[in-house]
Amino acid sequence: MKKITNILISLACVLTIVSCQNFLDVPPTNQADSSTCLTSVHDAEVMLTGLIYNLTSASYYGRNFLLYGDAKGGDMTIYTGGNPGDALYYFNHSASSNSYSGFWSQGYYCLLQANNIINNIKGLQEEGTTEDFDDCLGQALTIRALILFDLVRLYGKPYNMDKNSDGIAVVTEQVDASAKLLRDPVEKAYQQIVADLTEAAPLMSTKARGGYFNYYANQMLLGKVYQYMDNQSSALTCFENVINSGRYTLYTPANWVASWSKEFGSESILELAIYPSERDLGTGSLGCYYMRKGHIKAANGNFNASKYWMDLMDDDDVRWGIMDWGHYYGDTTVDPRVQARAAYGKDCCYKYSGSTGLAGDKGSSNYTAVNIKVFRLSEAYLLAAEACLSTNKSKAAEYLNAIAKRDLDYTPWTASTVTEEAIYNEYRREFLCEGKLFFEQCRWNKTITFEDNAYYGSTVSTRRGTTIDRTNNLCRLPVSIDEIHTNPGIQQNPGYSGSE
Repeated sequence: MKKITNILISLACVLTIVSCQNFLDVPPTNQADSSTCLTSVHDAEVMLTGLIYNLTSASYYGRNFLLYGDAKGGDMTIYTGGNPGDALYYFNHSASSNSYSGFWSQGYYCLLQANNIINNIKGLQEEGTTEDFDDCLGQALTIRALILFDLVRLYGKPYNMDKNSDGIAVVTEQVDASAKLLRDPVEKAYQQIVADLTEAAPLMSTKARGGYFNYYANQMLLGKVYQYMDNQSSALTCFENVINSGRYTLYTPANWVASWSKEFGSESILELAIYPSERDLGTGSLGCYYMRKGHIKAANGNFNASKYWMDLMDDDDVRWGIMDWGHYYGDTTVDPRVQARAAYGKDCCYKYSGSTGLAGDKGSSNYTAVNIKVFRLSEAYLLAAEACLSTNKSKAAEYLNAIAKRDLDYTPWTASTVTEEAIYNEYRREFLCEGKLFFEQCRWNKTITFEDNAYYGSTVSTRRGTTIDRTNNLCRLPVSIDEIHTNPGIQQNPGYSGSE
């Protein structure tokens, strides 16, 4: 495991080397180690590509980070225990097992790469360089903010629950290799995130560049951060900067399903590229975790939509088009209870296979190398509806209706009918299997209910019940035992033993 202290030692060593060298065994030719030397805009661009590539690790956006947000949100269930990822669903974590320490190690690995880009660019600017590093600096600052935001949500309590509790170590500078970093308060992480995003915004390009960060990705992230801080007016400004830009357009109901079989569509504000030769996890991909078991050889079929999600959906909602029937639909040889659950509704999601026909998203037959959609315009509309709900219900209804009309039989919301619950439920309908729900539920302080034993065969739950809310210590990951052995003074999260 790469621990913070070890990463810092490696970084301190590599910065003493004059020549640049690659950090991947077999990297694409346009990538370089973000912890090596930087002397030009070209260097910065290459290193940014390498950094973004590392965001798509299986331990981060390539799979596990999205699984975390899906499996814990109650709108997903599992067929049976004993499959990869079921510890997320059951909240079965300890410092020594199922700690998902890859979030910590990969997050800090990427964070220190971002720091190196930022600090090197600022050093060159202070020396009077004539090269224009603005966009590169803005991207690196935004990426650092994204990583900090993700880490503090994984390991810290929600800002609007206890901003003074332990968050993460906020690292923005080189520190001595022998340093033993402690966790800073949640509030400090958010202060740094806002500072980075605010500094970055005027530096960034407004052009849409597939696979890279731009001004509108910055604004989406800043808006979300403000909402986590309960600053709805500032959040609304950010979301409306995106909505009113004209840069992106919502998918119509008629083309929503097909949008998943295309990369960098009209709603895609930030989409991380996955290609057959770069981060394609094959049968370990998100698509194979979510598709019907047996759809292809070795398809995992680990996670299914729960009854709670299916019950939200009307029959004429176009979003059914990206779903397919469950594991044993129509199989009369299995237990009748399994048959009944399989026939309840289409509970297998194919967003990350491109389509129920496994179309992928690049016009090829590869259905496991599908891009990761981090920010879509639909989210800007729904979060903007929430942000203006208390001040302008007519506008809130307008923003909500723009997404709700994907249900072809919906009754339009009005200023007199729109509610927070209506926005919340539409968010659930829209973002199944996009890795978002659990994080938002913690912010909203929701009680989450799970459909345990959905297929008659999965009953053990370390949650100790079918519901959970953010007051439960299991809603934060433990600091892994490996990290504690390296840095014994680091604070463990409540509810977990530090010496397991």
